[in-house]
Amino acid sequence: MVIKLKNHTEAYNEAKKAYAQIAKDETATSEQVEIAWNTMQDALVDSLTTQITEQVANSNTDQSVLAARGANVLTSEERKFFNEVVHSGGFESEVILPETTINRVFDDLVTDHPFLREINLQNAGLQTRVIKSEKSGAIVWGKMFGSIQGQLDAAFSEENITQYKATAFIVLPKDLDQFGAEWIEAYVRTQIVETFAVGFEDVFINGNGKDKPIGLIKDLEAAIDPTNGYADKASNGTLTFKDSATTVKELSSVMKYLSTKSNGKTVNISGKVVLLVNPVDAWDVKAQYTFLNAAGTYVTALPYNLRIVESEFLAQNKLLAFVNDRYDAYIGGGVQINKYDQTLALEDCNLYTAKQFAFGKAEDNKAAVIYTLDVPTTVPEG
Repeated sequence: MVIKLKNHTEAYNEAKKAYAQIAKDETATSEQVEIAWNTMQDALVDSLTTQITEQVANSNTDQSVLAARGANVLTSEERKFFNEVVHSGGFESEVILPETTINRVFDDLVTDHPFLREINLQNAGLQTRVIKSEKSGAIVWGKMFGSIQGQLDAAFSEENITQYKATAFIVLPKDLDQFGAEWIEAYVRTQIVETFAVGFEDVFINGNGKDKPIGLIKDLEAAIDPTNGYADKASNGTLTFKDSATTVKELSSVMKYLSTKSNGKTVNISGKVVLLVNPVDAWDVKAQYTFLNAAGTYVTALPYNLRIVESEFLAQNKLLAFVNDRYDAYIGGGVQINKYDQTLALEDCNLYTAKQFAFGKAEDNKAAVIYTLDVPTTVPEG
């Protein structure tokens, strides 16, 4: 059992929405983005401090009772590590979080954030290359004593990946002695998860490839701008979800587009296609395919086993359809924490940086496709 600090304040939720709005605004200045990010981080720290203070005050110190209530059960290495953090008042020097804590960070990322779960985010450790194969080429037919080396060379390929450094801030209160190791572990882990989740979701959708991963909405075949990186994909058409017949026709067109690779080869996409929409648009789309069945129960269903996932980092009136196993998303390298001793230290807190490495790129340009949404405001009958 681990502590979950998920009941965030409304101030943090609103600050997160505001940052997402600024981050996807192409006219926003770097100063506006930085201000919105700092505001969100301040709200996150306030939210975590409120939660942890209330829980510590209300919890029994008996470990068995704490475990039954969902408190952390730390390994001996974790307990030693975070007890030293408590006793020293913070991270005294450059450290790497215990591997088990890093694994919890990864588990929380993919469990609590639907988009990151859907793109099959992988924990790659220190991996810097990927071996890929054409599934149809992994078996070779020929004469019993014939050479197969050349044929196998064509079936497999090696891709070196460049991992980009993601840096987030961790804020720890200076009066750490009032908290135990379990609470500090949860405090640190939750800050890392929330901060990286926001950053990863944004970049895996919108990243322009300039010192960062390449997002799903980017056109891999268009010219790369030296300053702005990869350009956005053009809309492939309009989706209306107007009625049942129209929805089937529109979505069959989406599936047909995604069922071939850029090289023309077919790919099995059954059960793998996700429709990503802005939360505002999600309700309009859901209203079109929610109906009352014969048993008197409202059900929602789209054809072809499609799933809708929401993200504030996709612009309104757009829909991004993607095949969830055709985007390579990796994080790795451990989580390195350094003390931040420059001018932005907070009055009652110590500031640290948490660094991790990430890579993201679609397998080819047909792993994802953008559509314009034009959903009717009235709900179809039946």
